[in-house]
Amino acid sequence: MSAFLRFKNGDTIKEVPCKAVLTIGRDKNSDIVLADLMVSRNHAVVRQVGRSDYYLIDSGSANGSYVNKRRVAMPTLLKNGDRITIGKVAFVFTQVEKEEGQSDTLSMQETIVVDRSTVEKNTILVADIRGFTTLSEEVHIKILTQMMNTWFHEVADAIVDNGGEVDKFIGDCVFARWETDEDEASTVFQAVRAAYRINEITSALPDRFPQVKRKVHIGVGINTGSASVGIGQENTALGDAVNVAFRLESASKTLGRDVVVSESVYRFLPEKFWSGKEQAITVKGKREPVRIVGLDFPQLKKIIVQMEKQRRKGQV
Repeated sequence: MSAFLRFKNGDTIKEVPCKAVLTIGRDKNSDIVLADLMVSRNHAVVRQVGRSDYYLIDSGSANGSYVNKRRVAMPTLLKNGDRITIGKVAFVFTQVEKEEGQSDTLSMQETIVVDRSTVEKNTILVADIRGFTTLSEEVHIKILTQMMNTWFHEVADAIVDNGGEVDKFIGDCVFARWETDEDEASTVFQAVRAAYRINEITSALPDRFPQVKRKVHIGVGINTGSASVGIGQENTALGDAVNVAFRLESASKTLGRDVVVSESVYRFLPEKFWSGKEQAITVKGKREPVRIVGLDFPQLKKIIVQMEKQRRKGQV
């Protein structure tokens, strides 16, 4: 699915294709150079996540970046037709899916929607920053923007490095998935390892941003099941497995645990870490209770170490 930014440059209209990372600023090395004193040297980035999601990320600029006239403090998922304002320059984000044999040149209003969704078994991870609303009230928006952009970049890398795909960022929450059709045990291990890495990234934020005076931590839900993948322009995943993962993340707060995993996940973990600790919880949207285990990050570290040893010995 192709995407580009369209903007007026003098008397001409320019179209710049969006790539993995598209930089915007006054610096001459930016992909889009804006000679505007309201624009910072390294002002903003459009970053591709997964196959077809593009996020606008403000790089802690002095005057901010805006999507549809609203200043963005966190990475913002762009949709076809969104208007981006940086300094005095207005961009239009356009994302289209080209049908076979169709011209590359499409009008600003054209969007071709093709239903290519498939049902796949996925391991779903949902991680959310705890107490973010309070944090956002305590920290200046420029610092908050820089902090969240750091989190966004490093969390996305942590998921990709562990073989997963970021489905989307929803404010201070990340939703990621791993296809499990071939090796479910491996994807569970990768998701667990990604969860631990995301916690490391999050916990380190106050050290990197001294203006943040409180500890920052996450809650995580992990579930495995069937989901319909490739829905809509966002190419997202939907279905019961996804809903349960989001509910498990919410349950982590209620249960006072860092990570809550469903039975479809914990049965692939070393039994000594969960045997006798199983419980059933009621989950909104489910008629039957869901069997889960709650874990803390120190436990998760021990699980990862043991699973790595088992994998080296070929036992997993």
